[in-house]
Amino acid sequence: MPCWEAVNRSTPDPPTPPARGETGNQPFTTRHALAILGAVAITVLIVVFQDRLRSLGHLAYLGAFLTMLIGNATVILPVPGLAVVFALGASLNPLLLGLAAGPGAALGELTGYLMGYGGSAVADNLKVYQTIERWMERYGIVVIAVLAAIPNPLFDVAGMVAGVMRIRWWHFLLAALLGKTIQALVVAHAGALSLGWVQQLLR
Repeated sequence: MPCWEAVNRSTPDPPTPPARGETGNQPFTTRHALAILGAVAITVLIVVFQDRLRSLGHLAYLGAFLTMLIGNATVILPVPGLAVVFALGASLNPLLLGLAAGPGAALGELTGYLMGYGGSAVADNLKVYQTIERWMERYGIVVIAVLAAIPNPLFDVAGMVAGVMRIRWWHFLLAALLGKTIQALVVAHAGALSLGWVQQLLR
């Protein structure tokens, strides 16, 4: 038998990697469809009733939690949850306010994760999606924590990437909780400081 035939028989062909946006060997199931529909439905409802969202501020710390929960549950479309936290920072304890708002924001961000987990990488052709995907392949959930701490519209995309990459939901949630709590604490303290500036101006 020629040597090249022995080599060809002993060396199997390498597996073909899944295309971008596919979930590998996992088929698209009813669970995936429900995850996508749930995320879209939550986004639509929040946008429709966003005027009522601003009225939750009177509930103090609970209002901050609910405002950030609902405000961060939208996918891509912005709802001004941080504005409420900033305003409440002028009248509530900023430390307790940040600790109440951060978990609400992290839980709300699960909708973006669900969108990606359902197999809907709706933004996978965008350069920003591909950039975040490369970051997460290299640094893991550290990227989630950093992006969560910085007010920006890209975190929904990061949530989708995490879902598509099948990062465990509680890993995503813990990283988002860390970043969003830091973000809320900074905004709440900024609101408290703004009150001091106003009081000095009125003296």
